Amino acid sequence: MRPVFACLLLSALLAVAACQPIVDVRGNLPNEEQLALVKPGDVSKEDVQAMLGTPSSVGVFDDEIWYYISAKTEQTAFFKPKEIDRRVIAISFDGKGIVKEVRNLGMQDGKVVKPVERITPTAGNEMTFIEQVFGNVGRFSDKTKAAK
Repeated sequence: MRPVFACLLLSALLAVAACQPIVDVRGNLPNEEQLALVKPGDVSKEDVQAMLGTPSSVGVFDDEIWYYISAKTEQTAFFKPKEIDRRVIAISFDGKGIVKEVRNLGMQDGKVVKPVERITPTAGNEMTFIEQVFGNVGRFSDKTKAAK
């Protein structure tokens, strides 16, 4: 009776462990002590990079904004991962490279962007599979016969 009980107990433990969510943290998020050292008006770009490391991203239209981005996701078994936390630290610099503003953004500050679902028309005509397979039959002639 003991081996059967041990097998059932082991099976139950494995089943419970399989349902344990997997937490994944990605990105570069500075801790609060490091972030407290970045004071507007006192710190330069070089100092920020030395204290916090390389930014995750730099502004596309304005390279005077650095972003430190981190996201935490949770996945249970085979289900799709769910984002449970997102943090973005946006550091703005003035024209001289001195910190102008530090913003701490979370999930509540994010915006859902719905992509436009249009199809770009292309030149030419749409060919069916049969037209693609047999379309070149008879187009190419034997060059040796044409030369004679």
